[in-house]
Amino acid sequence: MTRPRRRLRLPVDPYILALLGTVVLATLLPARGVAAEAASGASTVVVGLLFFLYGAKLSTREALDGVRHWRLHTTVLACTFVVFPLLGLAARGLVPWLLTPALYSGFLFLCLVPSTIQSSIAFTSIAKGNVPAAICAGSFSSLLGMVLTPLLAVVLLGSSGGGFSADSALKIALQLLAPFLAGQLLRRWIGGFLTRHKRIIGFVDRGSILLVVYTAFSQGVVAGIWQQVTWPRLLALLAAEAVLLVVMLSLTWYGAARMGFGRADRIAIQFAGSKKSLAAGLPMATVLFASHASLAVLPLMLFHQMQLMVCAVIAKRRSRDPEAAAEPVPVAGPGVA
Repeated sequence: MTRPRRRLRLPVDPYILALLGTVVLATLLPARGVAAEAASGASTVVVGLLFFLYGAKLSTREALDGVRHWRLHTTVLACTFVVFPLLGLAARGLVPWLLTPALYSGFLFLCLVPSTIQSSIAFTSIAKGNVPAAICAGSFSSLLGMVLTPLLAVVLLGSSGGGFSADSALKIALQLLAPFLAGQLLRRWIGGFLTRHKRIIGFVDRGSILLVVYTAFSQGVVAGIWQQVTWPRLLALLAAEAVLLVVMLSLTWYGAARMGFGRADRIAIQFAGSKKSLAAGLPMATVLFASHASLAVLPLMLFHQMQLMVCAVIAKRRSRDPEAAAEPVPVAGPGVA
């Protein structure tokens, strides 16, 4: 008797649905005038609070404990801040016949943002990979991204980014890096409380991103964003992002094998080195792109959902590999688990 085939369910994150609903809300009821100024001011405040909480939560010891696996972390950082930007630059050939200049700026920007932490850890765990390495790799990427992403944006996007300059880099440092450092300084007193009440960070994290999306798309709707982006252009953008994701997933998996990494490390490299962070990218985009932020964040939002769906499928298949049962999973060191 044959067993019934199980359907493969693609994950639809309720938060992604909330993001899409926020875009619809901003399209139908965009903030204007005084309401727009209030929304912009509120988003600035909550984003600063978000990075303050990130700084207060992150243990410095966790980062230091992961330094010993420097080859893996260097590989992930190279994928995130070297290979991704090079592929983004190569996509310049898609303008203007496939992507508009504005969409290309957003496409290139998504190639510059740091990797994710939560989803990289989750998928690495599902696939039975090196979870401690994924934790450290994602943390290093996020920390360096606060400095490297604005600098890369200034160098690679220039005036096409809608106002990039040294002042923009300074502004993002004041709005994001300064609160983060303040959180690190105060971690001794409030870190324990935040660790025990993780829902606080989760609420601020998700709420701030929704507010940022609403503010950015409200500005875009008022400026006529949906008159600038047609359905054929959106489909072309999705196709370009699909190619980008396939290339990075292939490079991180097979490239790590050629470099001599074991299966568990290859899994961590693949999931940490092929992702881009929506939580880190959106606040940076609103600072760096200003009134052009709506078009800038659209490619990142689409890529984020695509990477979650594809990586969920890959992680489940990796967990069923015969090698998964044969190879022991690395155990987290002190302060990493």
